[in-house]
Amino acid sequence: MFSIGDLARDTGCKAETIRYYEQIGLMPEPARSAGNQRRYTQRHRDRLHFIRHARSLGFTIDDIRELLSLSDDEHRDCSAVDALARRHRDAVTARIESLMTLRRELDRMIGECGGGEVGQCRIIEVLRDHRLCESGHPLA
Repeated sequence: MFSIGDLARDTGCKAETIRYYEQIGLMPEPARSAGNQRRYTQRHRDRLHFIRHARSLGFTIDDIRELLSLSDDEHRDCSAVDALARRHRDAVTARIESLMTLRRELDRMIGECGGGEVGQCRIIEVLRDHRLCESGHPLA
């Protein structure tokens, strides 16, 4: 049995985050000691490692909730897990492509800046007028 502090140290997860995961149902409620302190088991530790690893890969809380639900049935076909991972990978790929477009635009702006005075700075000029961008990236 682990205290919340032990679980936090072992997993690198803050105690507040562990309590949050309990509140939103990602982590099961732990048993309580006679002094009403949370007492975690190896099952809690394993689940928290799963959650943290999924978060580090960029899965959303909703994705993780679904993955946890799917993982609870060890004999279920994994096609739903595969489909969820593929959707996430496709979203990551789209985000990378968007970031590469932004990088190309920034490189172009920087490359066209000849230095000198701010009044003549190409970067400032392009930032003032989105129509001068070549990439067609969306405005925030």
